Amino acid sequence: MEFVYKPLQGQKFGIGSYTIPFQMSPFLFVSLAILFFLCFLENNFAIQTHHDVHQYTHLVHINSLLPSSSCSSSNKGPKNKASLNVVHKHGPCSQLNNGKTKILPTHNDILNIDKERVNYIHNKISKKKNMEELDSSNLPAKSGSLIGSGNYFVVVGLGSPKRDLSLIFDTGSDLTWTQCQPCARSCYKQQDEIYDPSKSTSYQNITCTTSECTQLSTATGNEPGCAKLTNACIYGIQYGDQSFSVGYFGRERLTVTAKDSVDGFLFGCGQNNQGLFGGSAGLLGLGRHPISFVQQTSLKYHKTFSYCLPSTSSAIGHLTFGATSNNYVKYTPFSTTGSNSFYGLDIVGITVAGTKLPISSSIFSTGGAIIDSGTVITRLPPTAYSVLRDAFKKGMLKYPPASALSLLDTCYDLSGSKVVSVPKISFTFGGDVTVDLAASGILYVASVKQVCLAFAANGDDSDLTIFGNVQQRTLEVVYDVGGGKIGFGYGGCK
Repeated sequence: MEFVYKPLQGQKFGIGSYTIPFQMSPFLFVSLAILFFLCFLENNFAIQTHHDVHQYTHLVHINSLLPSSSCSSSNKGPKNKASLNVVHKHGPCSQLNNGKTKILPTHNDILNIDKERVNYIHNKISKKKNMEELDSSNLPAKSGSLIGSGNYFVVVGLGSPKRDLSLIFDTGSDLTWTQCQPCARSCYKQQDEIYDPSKSTSYQNITCTTSECTQLSTATGNEPGCAKLTNACIYGIQYGDQSFSVGYFGRERLTVTAKDSVDGFLFGCGQNNQGLFGGSAGLLGLGRHPISFVQQTSLKYHKTFSYCLPSTSSAIGHLTFGATSNNYVKYTPFSTTGSNSFYGLDIVGITVAGTKLPISSSIFSTGGAIIDSGTVITRLPPTAYSVLRDAFKKGMLKYPPASALSLLDTCYDLSGSKVVSVPKISFTFGGDVTVDLAASGILYVASVKQVCLAFAANGDDSDLTIFGNVQQRTLEVVYDVGGGKIGFGYGGCK
């Protein structure tokens, strides 16, 4: 076969017309054509595969999963006048640790205490619960532990003049309380100076016969007491780990930020408090009960608040009251639960690495589901968890396994890698709302040699599913309580 190349008429190539004699066998020609075609396919397949890897996995620098030794603030988040910094109480941004040498809990401690909180929630919401009635004026003086191990706190002002207090915020609690002087029975150690109502011009006790006092029974699970001499209302609340607070129920000025305050706010002024509350001064209750902060400030903030929990304990998030400034939030309706305190979720399905898992939605609806800011690790029905775990393992085959960490049974040693590929996980909620979790919302990092899948199984498929705070990291989580919906947006903080 002879190939003759001649330039087209009118074209000039500088050396005139020429011919190139070239002999090629039909077999060689066909072979080259096939080789070219295969190279083309391989190249396109490689491009598609590379695209698929990035589409269905997180490429994560190991160092980004570890907290820094110093606090790193973020410019992200709303600049709302009613926006507070959210800080992890065990991290370097926490003022609870400032100026003191503090022994931090181990990861085993944190996860074991998380079990206690989950048990408490399960008992509280279960229709079969048979909790003993407690005398609010004489709660057992047992040494308690943290009400939740992964809690985040904010700083608010109380009184006139105001006293700054570091309060754990909790969507699973209703009553706001703080320790108060003169600590008639007992006060645990806290970082802030203990609030003294006698030094405030705006404090008032609530009397026993008022509707404000009687509603405490449904908010705390204990009947309120009554002081014999002053007729003052006495509250008592006990948590699942036996920590508790008992004291006077009062009304006070609460300063949210320098530009925003709430007058006549109902709260507990604790005179007998026991438990290791991480050095915080008390609790800010963001539950659904009429006594919660959300309901008490409904005219001001319209039963709407949002928060973003940072990716590590060395970063800062936010808690904002009022409408969110994030225009890219997807909303799903709240579902009903067995309690008026918790915020229900309708979980429809879970996807791992782009593949929807073969889990019936009835698995989640049997026990119901809630979202909780104080629970660390998401609890799933055992049937759902086993499918999720197996799918996740398939995407992590190239990394050596590590020993289990408390309730976390799927862990890896990533010390040999600087960048790791982690299968993406997304949840689908009612209303066809799908939320992709950040890499920091999939992994629980004890160390680079022990990085675990941050999910655990409940004891039974009928137990309540809890969407915990690790999975909420970096998401803008918007509670529109008045509108009956909860929203999720990306990039709420770092």
